[in-house]
Amino acid sequence: MPRTSLDPAAVAALTARLPAAAPRSPSGRQPVHTCYVPADRVDEATPATWGAQALAALEKYSPEDFARVLDVPEDLYERVRAKLLTEPVEDLRIDFEDGYGARPSEDDDAERTALVVRDWVADGRAPARFGLRMKSFDTKALVDRGLRTLDIFVTALGEVPPGFVITFPKVTSVAQVEVFAEVLDLFPQDLRFEIQIETTQSIVDDEGRLAVPQLIKAGRGRVTALHFGTYDYTASCGLGAAHQHLAHGACDFARNVMQVSAANHGVELSDGSTNVLPTGDNVEHGWRTHYTLVRRSLAHGFYQGWDLHPAQLATRYAAVYAYYRETLSADARRLKAYVDKAGTTILDEPATAQALSTSFLRALDCGAVAPDELRSLTGLTLPHLQALARRTA
Repeated sequence: MPRTSLDPAAVAALTARLPAAAPRSPSGRQPVHTCYVPADRVDEATPATWGAQALAALEKYSPEDFARVLDVPEDLYERVRAKLLTEPVEDLRIDFEDGYGARPSEDDDAERTALVVRDWVADGRAPARFGLRMKSFDTKALVDRGLRTLDIFVTALGEVPPGFVITFPKVTSVAQVEVFAEVLDLFPQDLRFEIQIETTQSIVDDEGRLAVPQLIKAGRGRVTALHFGTYDYTASCGLGAAHQHLAHGACDFARNVMQVSAANHGVELSDGSTNVLPTGDNVEHGWRTHYTLVRRSLAHGFYQGWDLHPAQLATRYAAVYAYYRETLSADARRLKAYVDKAGTTILDEPATAQALSTSFLRALDCGAVAPDELRSLTGLTLPHLQALARRTA
């Protein structure tokens, strides 16, 4: 037997100090977008209304013209159209913050919209994910108003349905997240929340440290996602209005910090919005702008973003579908070669196989690829893909 030099007891004592927890990745389905709708405009028909308006915008164009506007394959038109007919909204946030403002009717709107959500769930019409965006903790008045709205909404909602999440905006300190998490402890329901990253203090704190890891830790397991806020963040950086857009370098820096800080915490990432809307005479310019920014976000690893207008759903799905389908066949061959250990010009690592499998599952979740097509391309079952992606739920 070969000789060794290390004392096994000493090695065991040292390695016992290592953390036992494995790195975590977000599990389950992540929506490709979040639609923000002011609370006073939310009613029973809101998801269907958004879908109908998006479909109407799309159907003003032929498949050929839609493909020309966005420079995409013509067959995407029918895929997008089918999505708008079946599941136009994957995630909806009832907005009591910037999109809503200060209104004397906020108590009534909080209770009414909670009952609307209850009806959606009871009738099987709820989006895959939904919730509310409350007011920030910027001032004492906003704290009081935001928590009262949350209390009324959650009380009227009763049992928290799957997919429900709260959006906590304009975070500027760890203390705000700590207090908010402790407030949520007072509710009998198990409540989860997203942190909106839209201030410089939520990226780098007053002592020059990265703030995001501290914010996630302060949430004590309740934080599910980080959502970037384009316009508040660029304003907090002092940028002029003409330079407040998603493609600015200041936004890239913030998103890179979010990405690195959230890795292995089981926290999802969402990009922000564009206020260049596809309306009136601006439809084609608005569509091209939105499509380009969504594709840019996807290339940077942000698989979700905000949509502010129903017509943006057409370009959201066109961009997402084009992104996944452009490399679908090549990626399938690559993963199949990895699984089969076949000879290939690319020597992939397990981490690459995980990334490929995760991408296929995202494509399947949003409808970019059908289950039979994916099985035919990869030769893999859904459980096998989930195992390679290490998806746990």
